[in-house]
Amino acid sequence: MSPFSSLKLIALAVVLVAGLAIRKYRKRNGLRLPPGPRGLPIIGNLLDIPKETSWLVYEDWAKSYGNVMSLEVFGQVIVILQSPQAVKDLFEKRGATYSDRPLPTFYEMARWDWFLPVARSDDQWRAGRRELERSLRPSSAVQYRPMLKAKTLEFLQRLVVRPENFKSHIEHLQSAINMAIVYGYEVKGRDDKFVNTVKDFVILAQKCALPGALWVNDFPFLRHLPDWLPGTGFKVLAKKSCELGEEVINGPLTFVKEGMLNGTAQPSMALDRLRECKSAKEEREIAIALGSLHAGGSDAMVAVLYTLFLVLVRDPSVQARAQAELDAATGGSRLPEFEDRPSLPYIDAICKELLRWKMISPLAFPHATTEDDEYQGYFIPKGSFVIANAWSILHDPEAYPDPFAFKPERFLNADGQVIDDPALSGVFGFGKRICPGRHLVDSMLFIAVALVLSTFKVGKAKDAAGNEIPVEGTFFGTLLYQPSPFECSIVPRNQITLELIAAAVE
Repeated sequence: MSPFSSLKLIALAVVLVAGLAIRKYRKRNGLRLPPGPRGLPIIGNLLDIPKETSWLVYEDWAKSYGNVMSLEVFGQVIVILQSPQAVKDLFEKRGATYSDRPLPTFYEMARWDWFLPVARSDDQWRAGRRELERSLRPSSAVQYRPMLKAKTLEFLQRLVVRPENFKSHIEHLQSAINMAIVYGYEVKGRDDKFVNTVKDFVILAQKCALPGALWVNDFPFLRHLPDWLPGTGFKVLAKKSCELGEEVINGPLTFVKEGMLNGTAQPSMALDRLRECKSAKEEREIAIALGSLHAGGSDAMVAVLYTLFLVLVRDPSVQARAQAELDAATGGSRLPEFEDRPSLPYIDAICKELLRWKMISPLAFPHATTEDDEYQGYFIPKGSFVIANAWSILHDPEAYPDPFAFKPERFLNADGQVIDDPALSGVFGFGKRICPGRHLVDSMLFIAVALVLSTFKVGKAKDAAGNEIPVEGTFFGTLLYQPSPFECSIVPRNQITLELIAAAVE
């Protein structure tokens, strides 16, 4: 290494240490940070941050430090909120201060700042958010119901033919719905180029956001190191990732634009918005919004529906009660419709409990503060990462007795009608950052649960000797919490349901 390069590295190190010192000792208006584990010099609580099921660790720490606690890692303040009131006070009532995002350094290098779920709260994010809210508000989401049912019926047909591949069928269902709604595109199969591109993007985005996955996220100055230096492979990865992100944004949209020219474009969000588009800037905003919607929803519902089958295997009583309700509503002679929902409160309750029980995102995406703030006598500095432990909120034994048991009836009142639980919206995020696609998810989940339960019996699979294969029911994941792989038996309930499925997809 040349003397110049050595001096540059030393200067960067000095800047880092100075920055940490400034953050550590800056004025705090006589207030202290929220309580939390005592950290070490310089690195703070780096060694305390749990690598797995952090939401459970934070929930346990709340017993010692309260529902508003904090950590510091290299001077970066991380605040954990673990009560509905704290979340409402900060993310909703003070949304102007708490709606920013802490964008990982690698995302900046890969130019993934366009991805709306993690994008900074700037003009581009606001424009993209407006695009999605316009297309996904409740009144607009109703128009997608026929397509949701049609794709789910195709899913049922696949279950009839190859029930052992139910996880793959769920993945195909999610992709087919996303691509049809957003781009009017018919997914070709397992090797579909658009589906695989977004899958690669999501996998890489999740890996690069994991704690400790890339040192450059913890030490941003590393991005300035020369490319030839060992250990800077993240720079090459960032360049390739930038290209991958642009494919997610532009690939499907180009397909729609070509369809508009040759008259083959199908009804979709993209088609509606491109017809109204008046500038290149607006087209870019549309591309970003729709690409974010497709990528952001590519695997979330897969985990929820996979959990449904796990529940049905492990708790036959849920299946029996749900099917009795469905048969009473349909007479067992037809398939359920969206219009049957008022007559299917237990099905509705199953959907709610699927979202609450084993949350796919136990820790919501971090928010970031745009200015210093004070809450409950504590100081929360500008630039703090603020995380809502949604798991802790939705597993509070006072609000949800026996919280780790799957009990749909907790969402039913004494008259058997569905209880509206405002806290459940935390599954989709909080404040200005709440998922704009939540109404579409609600419709998709309802029709999928209703159709699966009305047509199939799910039970334990058997080995070659005829013995039942046990299902442990374990879950794994950090950014996406989902069931570990398992086997099950999926057979049509009777000849009538088999004929109904066949007739529906003809």
